[in-house]
Amino acid sequence: MSAPVLYLMICGAGPADHIDRMVKLAQVDGWDVWCIASPSAVEHFLDLEALEALSGHSVRTGHQRAGQPALPKAAAVIVAPATYNTINKWAAGIADTYVLTQLAELTGLGVPIAVLPFVNTALANNRVFHRSVAELRESDVTVLFGEGGFIPHPPRTGGKVMDSYPWQAALDAVKASM
Repeated sequence: MSAPVLYLMICGAGPADHIDRMVKLAQVDGWDVWCIASPSAVEHFLDLEALEALSGHSVRTGHQRAGQPALPKAAAVIVAPATYNTINKWAAGIADTYVLTQLAELTGLGVPIAVLPFVNTALANNRVFHRSVAELRESDVTVLFGEGGFIPHPPRTGGKVMDSYPWQAALDAVKASM
């Protein structure tokens, strides 16, 4: 029996520097991890070669090209780190990147999705962000924001919370929703 496929959607925020932690946790838990990265994650945070070696798969950074194999069907999705921008665009139905297009489709297909935000307190205090979190939750997306998930940090202090970023909570959430 093959391992269930987990899409790991990676956005451009500090924890992306440590995405290997999520990949390793998921692999130990029996998942076949396929990484899909936003342009910002690729440009500023990821070592694609290292991530491909760890996951055993190429990192998808854009739409499928002619001759490129399709991604396998996902059993579940984790979006981590999920940025303010990605959460708000996704909730508003904007699909202007490959990551957002995939999230829109996967939400519509009812695939279990867990979102692990990474936002500071200033961004988290915006009404639009709260509306977006509520909208995603109404769409049966598990948003791990608040108690038991991600707790925002003061602006310009994100580097101090890398070691406490709750990767395991995202993995537990997708397992619980299956």
